[in-house]
Amino acid sequence: MNLTQSTAILRTHQTNLKERKITENCADMWPDRRLLELFGIEVPIVQAPMAGAMDWELAAAAAQAGALGSLPCAMLDADQVREQLGKIRAHTTKPINLGFFCHAQPVLNNQREARWRERLAPYYRELEIDPAAPVPPSNRGAFDGTFCEVVEELKPEVVSFHFGLPEPALLRRVKAAGCVVISSATTVAEARWLEGRGVDAVIAQGYEAGGHRGIFLGDDIATQAGTFALVPQIVDAVRVPIIAAGAVADARGIAAAFALGAAGVQIGSAYLWCPEAKISKPHRAALKTASEQGTALTNLMTGRPARGIINRVMREIGPMSDVAPAFPLAAGALAPLRARAEAKGSGDFSPMWAGQAASLGRSLPAGELTRALAAEALERIRAFAEPKPEDATRA
Repeated sequence: MNLTQSTAILRTHQTNLKERKITENCADMWPDRRLLELFGIEVPIVQAPMAGAMDWELAAAAAQAGALGSLPCAMLDADQVREQLGKIRAHTTKPINLGFFCHAQPVLNNQREARWRERLAPYYRELEIDPAAPVPPSNRGAFDGTFCEVVEELKPEVVSFHFGLPEPALLRRVKAAGCVVISSATTVAEARWLEGRGVDAVIAQGYEAGGHRGIFLGDDIATQAGTFALVPQIVDAVRVPIIAAGAVADARGIAAAFALGAAGVQIGSAYLWCPEAKISKPHRAALKTASEQGTALTNLMTGRPARGIINRVMREIGPMSDVAPAFPLAAGALAPLRARAEAKGSGDFSPMWAGQAASLGRSLPAGELTRALAAEALERIRAFAEPKPEDATRA
């Protein structure tokens, strides 16, 4: 080993020690500790539950590093939730969030389904797939009695919902199980609605956020606000802690969220860069070349608006189309195309979810990324609070 290599190893070791020390002793350093106390975590970061892009491994690593690790359950059945949470518990005893969807079951529309199949038929023929083959089912389940029984059995520290909340009887059972309840709001009205129904914290999801929009009181995405506009207005409108989400991918975003009045942040796209993320090779490659203009909201992939990296099908059909069936049915007819294209190394038909700040990600293990984000954010927050030399001169 030469001197250069030894010096690099020493610097890495010193950096890791610094990050670990800051993370372990940072509970009293954050300007707002409500989220830390509510969840029982060490750093005010919620690792976003990203269905189809991760499993227990990412959640466990983020949790062990002090964040709130989240397991997405919308694409799992009850037994799979038990299995995945069991693996998490075998690796960490830190608090965990189980994330669920709360969408209404779609009404089948044969005419619309046929139009969607017809629109995709040229792609089927191009990839040598039978256009008349049966459509695979779309495996995104809404929170129901079966999932509620799993929650009552497993008693996760936190349960999060997307697209609103489950029916009141189910929500009462979740809270009776001792779980903290959080949900996403994309407008001030949604935040007030959630608070009025007893959530313990609100995720303020800005327009920049990757993945599915959590919108549930309307369907006009054109008027939705970005994170910088949305967070302070929700902070002023409700009393529960606010979690900022949308284009928060580094320490600057975390510090900005606190300046806007948030008590913490939810981070998704930055975690997709981690080796623990279970995304396709095309998706991982696309992240590395992403730009602020490289994503768009689309309903083609599932039937609901979601932000992802622009690919061929989004360009050629248009990211938003009234031909796409209701959520989550649109995903079914796309599934064979996605599988065939990904086997050839292409993401032409894949939902490559990512936010507008995805390019700020770093290829670090999830635990290391969590500690680095916390340490770097605290450094920035401290720098804002400390007087500058010129300020002392003026005084």
